[in-house]
Amino acid sequence: MKEQIGFCQFCDRFRDMDRKEQFSYKGKKALFEYLEQLEEDLDEEIELDVIALCCDFTEYEDLAEFQNEHGKEYESIEDIEDSTIVIKIDNDSFIIQAY
Repeated sequence: MKEQIGFCQFCDRFRDMDRKEQFSYKGKKALFEYLEQLEEDLDEEIELDVIALCCDFTEYEDLAEFQNEHGKEYESIEDIEDSTIVIKIDNDSFIIQAY
């Protein structure tokens, strides 16, 4: 049995798992919308696993922060998209799926 949840419950689950600081508010919103779209595209429900999401996705404030962690070989967000899933949050910040 799966439960449908809205964005507020999504945020609550992060808080309940002591992971509320894992993603910014805007990051959680972008991740939630990505997962909802993925469910629709796959025509399949996704079970919410906060710990797995925290292990599988990382938020970056900007490209420079990403480059500090992964090197300068990625010169743009488009370069990163060639290697993994990128969820854009705003003009600068984004979330990537671990690879």
